[in-house]
Amino acid sequence: MIKKWFLGLSLGTSLIVLSACGGADESIENENTQPETEQQAPSGGENAAQPEMPEPDLEGVPEVVAEVNGEEVSKEEFETAYTGQFQQAAMQAQMSGQEIDQDQLKNQLAESMVGQKLLVQEAENQELTASDKEVDETLEQLAQQNGLESKDEFLTALSEQGMAEDEVMSQVETQVKVDQLIAEAAGDTKPSNEELKAAYEQVKAQQEQMGSEEELPAFDELKPELEEQVKMQKENEATKTLVAELREKGDVTINL
Repeated sequence: MIKKWFLGLSLGTSLIVLSACGGADESIENENTQPETEQQAPSGGENAAQPEMPEPDLEGVPEVVAEVNGEEVSKEEFETAYTGQFQQAAMQAQMSGQEIDQDQLKNQLAESMVGQKLLVQEAENQELTASDKEVDETLEQLAQQNGLESKDEFLTALSEQGMAEDEVMSQVETQVKVDQLIAEAAGDTKPSNEELKAAYEQVKAQQEQMGSEEELPAFDELKPELEEQVKMQKENEATKTLVAELREKGDVTINL
């Protein structure tokens, strides 16, 4: 199911969200050495009792969660985003048996949403534009990420959940502009062969640390995924630096 908050949370927050979830370094391993982790039963067998799914704690959330250069992060948009983030965290916690620190999760989300607004504001300040082709390509990517075959199917699914097409298109245009901003900040992100080999060794070490008996694919076989991962890490670092610079120059208040 596609969540209404999906697009809003995807805007320029790859680094911030990944950082809050424990870092990007694990994603190659998750995708390539444990592709079915999310569907595996917790240790203890199929009949093992699973902990009850917790509920999001929204008590005490202020009417204005944050202010970013005069623009507010409202209680409503924060609660919508938090509910979605919490559902993901709760599923992970249920599989791992760990408890969720909801105060920490709220603070991470607030920081993430502040970062989003700073990036969007900067993209608008630079008067960046999004072409129809770029918007269509982004819609196709979002469709694929959600297991759908086309942008039309993606738009229909969101419409069925009450999200108007013009709202989706507006958010996608904004995402394209933010992507341009991050690409400019990141510069050349093409990884060197040395960087790819280092990333491969890191995945190998993580797999050994986890005690996995599954054989890691050869370097050449895993190279496309490694290239994408290293590129993403460079973009994430550029995003982190850019957000920090914008926050330093801006006027930001978080009221949690």
